[in-house]
Amino acid sequence: MFVLRNVGKLLFGSSNQESMIELPQGQLYLVRPLSPKGYSELIFKDSSARIRRTAQDFQYQLVVQRVYEEGEAELLAEEEGEDAEADADILAAERDEKTFLLDEALHFRIENREGSEKVLAWRDLSGDAGDVYEFVCDSGISPSIVDEFEAIAKQCQYERKYRKPHTTASEEDLQQFEFDEQPIPQASPIHSPTLTLTKSIDSSDSMLSAKHSANTGAKREKAPGTDATPTKKKERETLPPKVSAHPAAQEILAAESAELHFFDFPSGAFVLQDAAVTATVSETGTWKYWLQVGSADRDWLGIPVIADINPVFNFEFLSFIFNQFSDDGSAYSWLLRFKDQAALERFQEGLLQALWEQLNELKWSKIKDKERDYVADAFNDLTMEDSDQLEQVEEEEEEEEEAEDDRGRSEHYDSDEEEDDVEYEPKDGEVNKQIAVGYKHDRSFVVRGSKIGVFKHTPNNHLEFSTNISKVETPKGELFSPKKVMLHNEDRNLILQKDSDPNSLYRMDLEYGKVVDEWKVHEDIPVVTFAPENKFAQMTHEPTFLGISHNAVYRVDPRLSGSKLVDTQLKQYASKNDFSAIATTEKGYIAVASNKGDVRLFDRLGINAKTHIPALGEAIIGLDVSADGRWVLATCRTYLLLVDALQKSGKNEGKLGFEKSFAADSKPQPRRLALTPEHVAQFAYETGKGVSFTPAKFNTGEGISESSIITATGPYIIEWSLKKLLTGKKAPYLIKRYTDDVKADDFKFGTDKNVIVALPHEVNMVDHARLKRPTRESIAGDFTAEARRGSGRIGTRDSGRYKLGKDDVVKSAF
Repeated sequence: MFVLRNVGKLLFGSSNQESMIELPQGQLYLVRPLSPKGYSELIFKDSSARIRRTAQDFQYQLVVQRVYEEGEAELLAEEEGEDAEADADILAAERDEKTFLLDEALHFRIENREGSEKVLAWRDLSGDAGDVYEFVCDSGISPSIVDEFEAIAKQCQYERKYRKPHTTASEEDLQQFEFDEQPIPQASPIHSPTLTLTKSIDSSDSMLSAKHSANTGAKREKAPGTDATPTKKKERETLPPKVSAHPAAQEILAAESAELHFFDFPSGAFVLQDAAVTATVSETGTWKYWLQVGSADRDWLGIPVIADINPVFNFEFLSFIFNQFSDDGSAYSWLLRFKDQAALERFQEGLLQALWEQLNELKWSKIKDKERDYVADAFNDLTMEDSDQLEQVEEEEEEEEEAEDDRGRSEHYDSDEEEDDVEYEPKDGEVNKQIAVGYKHDRSFVVRGSKIGVFKHTPNNHLEFSTNISKVETPKGELFSPKKVMLHNEDRNLILQKDSDPNSLYRMDLEYGKVVDEWKVHEDIPVVTFAPENKFAQMTHEPTFLGISHNAVYRVDPRLSGSKLVDTQLKQYASKNDFSAIATTEKGYIAVASNKGDVRLFDRLGINAKTHIPALGEAIIGLDVSADGRWVLATCRTYLLLVDALQKSGKNEGKLGFEKSFAADSKPQPRRLALTPEHVAQFAYETGKGVSFTPAKFNTGEGISESSIITATGPYIIEWSLKKLLTGKKAPYLIKRYTDDVKADDFKFGTDKNVIVALPHEVNMVDHARLKRPTRESIAGDFTAEARRGSGRIGTRDSGRYKLGKDDVVKSAF
């Protein structure tokens, strides 16, 4: 007898036991009662179902694995070829196993049928409405084991939802995970029932869900194929937070009637809360603004108007979506739906005025109408016009099939070097901070305190540890941690900046692994940051490069005696523009951004900017441009800004904003790239953190067009598809979650298929195919599957890391 009732503490307390409970025999079906694809599909004829832990606290998986008869696996491997044996672990994980994050959204339930048959069922969250997986237990399985399986599943869902041990839960607490819906449909029936087909709505297109919810007035989920009558089950919904006391209004900027919807995590849709509310934007103090939503019966919410609300306006569905963060860091997502476009436009004008004034500390009335339109366009959910590029755009699959991984193991696994290796997390107290990716040579350089790790890019697209530059010192022998690094002179040199000396730069000779020169740039003009003379200059012997101070743009020439700043190529502003970032195109056009949030475009140094792109308000922390100068990409803390610099009308039609100024009646076309408010809320739910992007970058390479954008926030890397952005797709990004926060990231040169990622204590090269659409499962992270595939830890297929030798000496970078 397999008794579990009295060993719950043992099961949940042990970290060495992967499988917590198992049903050893059954059949797995995918039943689609509403789908034209077919009613029922047998996935595994013989399989087992179990619940297992993941590497993440309070996260558990429901796993169904195929069971082979004797000799069947070997026969299948022979049919699939010789490579099957080498890749057996990967093939098994991808072909013979289905994993599901144990979340209440699955609506996991068990049904006892006639003849003592027991069926486990749960929703297919990536399928159509009404699709369910069914595990039909073998008749020989004890009913008590099935009951215990259900009990442990409830406990796991409780732990995931509340982030605390299930031992704190009462019986009533666990009852919320009982989902007594309509009877589970029979798998493989003789005659499939005739049902009305309904359209499946993806959670990423949540405006459609909101519209459906608003039209029906539904507050509970409808059973598939039924009318608007609520199901018998009274489901526990995610409740909105308590309302904060709102400050007194000094001036009303907007007040409009609307419907209020709340994003419900279990159902993945916006649920109507109140059909008649008033949304009010008011000024409450010096550069302080407030959004209040309430009805005649109650106040629903009140929040300060700041960048973290992540506002999105959608005129197609007359909707405004935004986030709310509570004092404990929890995030929620709301939707306001207005009666007509005029009401939404009035509300948008008031909200954007409040947000812009709060960020810029300047009155909205002080800026021109053209700049106001630019700000409004950036926050709208719009499609960018790009007739030239769209001719070649084809519909892409949401996810690519994962590529075969034949990469060799990391050098860290060499047994004869085991005694030389340090522990996984070194005791130096340092973490990886920056990446410099080689263009000329297949190397990446990772800064960690006063050390620099050198990693080789292998032909099979993984990282191999090459060497460690153990001491970054000035020519005078002073140890320092580089604030910024840039490869230079055919990747032979590394330009370094020391945080405590903003007026000097240092040159490291990578063939020797030591700093050989100190360059005094200027006595009175500091270096905020610097960039290559043109986008691919690091592949050449070009000696000069560009730099910025808070109010100047200039060229640095190391060949000059004394100060290295070229006086004839200096553009200095009388006012403090607070410059923060710089980038260049292939032709050497220059883009300069500021902490005020604006961007200037120059065709050369020493003159006024040809184009000034207005600020949205947030400081710009990173800047990149496409090689041809068409696209300008600015990174702010909570969003990215993609600006089309091509002029499409007027006397300068066909010219870039770098070359000619935009006409008075024209303006650059912006696109604000942000995670959807629903995803922001789910990210915060998982990590307890808001969004904070790392500097975003295009993929780049000589002779190739930019197609993707990479950035990161917290433990997630995010990749936007430029093609999908241009065609106006919703949530056109893929994600991958790590166990640690991402410190730096960039594409491998010449491709958009591989991303180099620095975590605090390791460095990975990630295949694009490993990135997934943002779903509950991918946002929560499947760390167990990653470990099986061999990525995410030291010495694995995708991972390189510091291998500090016992002598800690540099041999050679190349």
